[in-house]
Amino acid sequence: MELFFVTGNKHKLREASEILGFEVRSIKLNLSEEQDIEVDNIIESKVRAAYAKVKHPIIVEDTGLYFEAMNGFPGALIKWVLKSVGNEGAIKMLNGHDNRNAYAKTSIGYFDGKDFKVFSGIIKGKIIGEPKGENGFGWDMIFIPENHEKTFAEMTNDEKNNISMRKIAFESLKEFLQV
Repeated sequence: MELFFVTGNKHKLREASEILGFEVRSIKLNLSEEQDIEVDNIIESKVRAAYAKVKHPIIVEDTGLYFEAMNGFPGALIKWVLKSVGNEGAIKMLNGHDNRNAYAKTSIGYFDGKDFKVFSGIIKGKIIGEPKGENGFGWDMIFIPENHEKTFAEMTNDEKNNISMRKIAFESLKEFLQV
């Protein structure tokens, strides 16, 4: 199967290919993106715009990190938080809060010209007090999944892929594609 993934992030592309079990093709497109806390509100317009340019089955993905103490903020805006204040700044946002619980959500939008589908994965966890680990990307250094001792960044790729929200979402996509 040939599937295009709108991403310039080589880590996400590698994870997608590993989880789906076939090589997913990366395509970089300049797409406008709605800004919202909820990832599901962002992906539909984005995947439809991508399909209009490529005319081929295509996926877009968005991931958010939702802090319970902040009513879900930053959610999908985490990429902007990291760009402006980094992981340390994201951690500081929770200073003064006893509740460090969070959840990570990945949603994948699929569109083939007829069918639009959303596949989501959620994993609960907590935000730690200082970044740990060298693997991964983004906020992997500050998030420890529930029932685990290590951040995503301290895990191997295989360990992370076995439990990640991206895996859950991509496995749902894989089942839909029947590959």
